[in-house]
Amino acid sequence: MNSTKFAGLALTALKSNFTSLDKPYKLTFSITYSCQSRCLTCNIWQIKPKGELDLREIQEFAKRNSYFKWIEITGGEPFLRSDIVDIVKAFNENSKGLYVLTMPTNSLCNSDTVATKIEEILKSGIPKVSITISLDGYRELHDKIRGIPGNFDRAMNMARKLKDLQSRYPNLFFVFGYTMSKFNQGLLEKTIESVKAELPWVTYNNFHVNVGQLSDIYYSNVDLDIRPDRTIIANEVSTLISKRKSEIGAIPIIETSFLKRLVKYIQTGNTPLKGRSLDASLFLDSYGNVYPSIMWGRKIGNIREVDYDLSKLWHSQDAEEVRKLIKEGKEPHAWTACEAYQTLVGNIASLLS
Repeated sequence: MNSTKFAGLALTALKSNFTSLDKPYKLTFSITYSCQSRCLTCNIWQIKPKGELDLREIQEFAKRNSYFKWIEITGGEPFLRSDIVDIVKAFNENSKGLYVLTMPTNSLCNSDTVATKIEEILKSGIPKVSITISLDGYRELHDKIRGIPGNFDRAMNMARKLKDLQSRYPNLFFVFGYTMSKFNQGLLEKTIESVKAELPWVTYNNFHVNVGQLSDIYYSNVDLDIRPDRTIIANEVSTLISKRKSEIGAIPIIETSFLKRLVKYIQTGNTPLKGRSLDASLFLDSYGNVYPSIMWGRKIGNIREVDYDLSKLWHSQDAEEVRKLIKEGKEPHAWTACEAYQTLVGNIASLLS
């Protein structure tokens, strides 16, 4: 079954190299904008969400759009939704080809509760479940950037819980997600060493890095100055690449390719490859609004207005106009994992260079 689902994802990704897809295979879905963090790089925590999609609506959306092979559930803090397990089940029961589920956590919810929910999700049979533990610095720095005393220690505790789960569930994969900004530039190595002091089994491969970027529809941070020194962080990413151990598998190959192009993005400010927004993927916010990506506030429509049937928006005039802009190279310049991975596999030759 797992091999069949992997083959389905791989074939769809390969197809995207040669032709436009008639429906997306990846969904990035912010299930809530509620968040307990007080990050210096992001203003999501200042949003007081009202009218977010409820479980019944999400179940209906999952039922009417049953073709996703890769789902990224995000927030805010997704584990603030008490019905997160039911949300995942709705997609897993309807999208029979679902192969990958990814979710981040800030580790501020009760770790035992989160671990229990993750275990329930792991038992559902999704072949690959990937959890990203947000970590932006060593103890004092992380707590400062995140605005919550004790957050670093909670992240370490969350990692221990996931390590224990991983010993029993081989479909679990997790990393630390490090967002580079002016607040932690030059301090990635110190952060990794501080984590290794707490968790001796951690290696450089356990760290995924992103550059802090601006988005009016997702991070709500366009008024913030978070830009780091390009030379400093480009060197940090290059060093990380050199210290990562070679691993066999699709995820390590894609991650290495992502990091190499992250260096180019940092140096130039230009998106390294033409995106696959509104082809392979889309961004759905917690209110039902559909966007090309988390970085592009060009609203395509709202699923509530089309009876939760995404195809009515996917084939709309607005969607076609956005695709035209992408072909013309007018998509906003960005390079985040939410969109970069499907861009990479949609440019298969890029994985070999």
